[in-house]
Amino acid sequence: MKSRLISVITNGVLILTLLAVSLIGFAGKGAVAVSGSGDNVYNCAENGCGVSLMFNVYENTSNVEKILSILAENDATATFFIGGCWADDNVDAVRKIYSDGHEVASHGYFHKDHSRMSLEDNLQEIRPGVKLLNMICGDEIKLFAPPSGAFGENTVAACAELGLKVIMWSRDTVDWRDDDRGIVFTRATQQLKNGEFILMHPKDCTVEALPEILSYIRENGLRTVTVSRNLGE
Repeated sequence: MKSRLISVITNGVLILTLLAVSLIGFAGKGAVAVSGSGDNVYNCAENGCGVSLMFNVYENTSNVEKILSILAENDATATFFIGGCWADDNVDAVRKIYSDGHEVASHGYFHKDHSRMSLEDNLQEIRPGVKLLNMICGDEIKLFAPPSGAFGENTVAACAELGLKVIMWSRDTVDWRDDDRGIVFTRATQQLKNGEFILMHPKDCTVEALPEILSYIRENGLRTVTVSRNLGE
């Protein structure tokens, strides 16, 4: 009876959190266009100890599950940058990502163009997703990857205020556009070296290419590590 009561309370708190962050996410102001960056932006790890697979997730839950299975089969780890609106609808999947030992990070809430936002708008778009992921995983989210790689000075300032590093990539598979496992494999592996951040998405071609990518990494004396670990944390 006591454990059931605790479960009911926990689920109730989570539901209230989901409602709260959804309302916050929709409350926006007029954005302004800016450009620039700061010292808190990373597209690789200069003294990296491995290569980091990065999956930006806003869709294709079934493919996320397939990716998790492939990673487990290959004893590999990755960093998943998760959109808040997807996390809202896929709480169990987020928990599975985290419980499997992967790093969970933020990809905003509604996949907006952060380069055109004011500081306040950036905060209103980033903070709810971070709070939601913190709640689901019971851990502190430390990284933010701007959707489409679009960010400006206000984004960097917002992330600094929220205690987040801004993460870009050293190589982009462009799997969202080019539905070809061979192309994805080549872009992910050609002249691959320690410290690199490889950007991917839960697309069919990526699911098909991932076993080959992991085999290449292993056969070339490299290993997969999370972005935070690659950055020395």
